[in-house]
Amino acid sequence: MTQAWALETESLCVSLGGQQVLHELALRLPAGRWTSIVGPNGAGKSTLLRALAGMGHEKGRVLLQGRELHAWNGRARARTMAWLGQNQAAAGEMSVYDVAMLGRLPHQPWLGAPSALDHAAVEQALRRTQSWDWRARSLGQLSGGERQRVLLARALAVQAQVLLMDEPLAHLDPPHQTDWLQCVQELVAQGTTVVSVLHEVSMALQAQELVVIAQGRVLHQGGCADAATHRALEQVFDDRIQVRAIDGQWVALPRLPAPR
Repeated sequence: MTQAWALETESLCVSLGGQQVLHELALRLPAGRWTSIVGPNGAGKSTLLRALAGMGHEKGRVLLQGRELHAWNGRARARTMAWLGQNQAAAGEMSVYDVAMLGRLPHQPWLGAPSALDHAAVEQALRRTQSWDWRARSLGQLSGGERQRVLLARALAVQAQVLLMDEPLAHLDPPHQTDWLQCVQELVAQGTTVVSVLHEVSMALQAQELVVIAQGRVLHQGGCADAATHRALEQVFDDRIQVRAIDGQWVALPRLPAPR
């Protein structure tokens, strides 16, 4: 059976401020699975995710479902691929409901009113992120964690086949990180492709695929349960962590020096 690829890159290069950040990246991300991108600070993780989302690269190709990004109609691409970025801007005076409704714009005709399907999608997304009870409040009234959940609801409301998320756990407390994990697992079970950049390595290990990058290059790509993936993960963090199984889940623990 031929593997379907949600996203592919070929010889992908990106420079920021005159310095090359990504170097000739070749990557294939499987459809209908959750892939996490991990690596040390400055590795190029967020830059890679932005390039996958079509936010800039000067060399190489990015393909979405086998077609180059620039070949997609803008609205069709926005319906197919949703984005949740770091520190994503949204007007603080907008209501939570209206912010989530922004995710439905690719589905609406120009200057058209939201349909019943749009309202249903927004309600589902807000309930999924436990944000429904604040729907009439303004975004500026919320805490950082609450705001992050609303922005996640906006991305979920798109109901896209591919969902890209850059540091989606920022400001979320442990219970809501668990809710996020459950949400991602449900989306993948329904056939959605999820690609996340995470600093929380133990959470990243709950994915199905892991991409390990450093200095703008892919060092390893493999299953999260594979011993080779665990070793690559430990090495990229200078063996300061160790991957272990606890209660049937892979987690990253600090590797402390032996006591003297």
